[in-house]
Amino acid sequence: MLEIEGLKKAIDGHQILRGVDLSLEKGDVLAVLGPSGGGKTTLLRCLNYLERADAGTMTFLGQRMDMPSMTRRQSAEYRRHTAFVFQSFNLFSNKTALQNVTEGLIVARKMPKAQALERAMAALERVGLADKRDAYPSQLSGGQQQRVAIARAVAGQPDVIFFDEPTSALDPELIGGVLDVIQALAEDGMTMIVVTHEVHFARNVSTHVLFMDEGVALASAPTRAFFEEQKLERIQSFFRSLDRKDGQI
Repeated sequence: MLEIEGLKKAIDGHQILRGVDLSLEKGDVLAVLGPSGGGKTTLLRCLNYLERADAGTMTFLGQRMDMPSMTRRQSAEYRRHTAFVFQSFNLFSNKTALQNVTEGLIVARKMPKAQALERAMAALERVGLADKRDAYPSQLSGGQQQRVAIARAVAGQPDVIFFDEPTSALDPELIGGVLDVIQALAEDGMTMIVVTHEVHFARNVSTHVLFMDEGVALASAPTRAFFEEQKLERIQSFFRSLDRKDGQI
């Protein structure tokens, strides 16, 4: 479905991504792990054209494109097939949960309101928040706000969803509910790339793991092989540095 070759990105003269390759098939869940500052979020932002890559090629649904030279129209068409879930929710504070989900469908996709409402309610039901349709973000917990953001992504019926550390802004007791929703999407066959520090989640839900460090894809493998056959000392030391009391491994 999605193949990236030689993705590079510099910001203010600092090389953030140094030639990243990745491949994603329909139904895959790719967990992107690695230390802070390793380029994980920049990778996702380039994949969804929130940032423009300096170099690299993308093959998406059989169409090969040069990433730096894609036109605005081409990137907009590509993004109609994708969705992005931010770590900070990015909900409209003056709109209800239902309105937050329908906004993009009505305004960006020009979908008839009745159809948008039907699709939005189905998405809220899918994340367990149909009863919060009229609640504003200030009336929702952080976990509920993130689930609304996931419903917004799902409502667009994308081919792939990008998650940028979807639990990093949440209190520990709220993380499980969001991860349960993402796991349910994975079980339904949704194709996803998830940047996360939740190693236990990556081990149990993902199909493949990509480890990023200093802008390089240091390792990429099917999940079981990544964890059970890992021999790179840099990755082993990363795992040792995690707080085992938090159940990260």
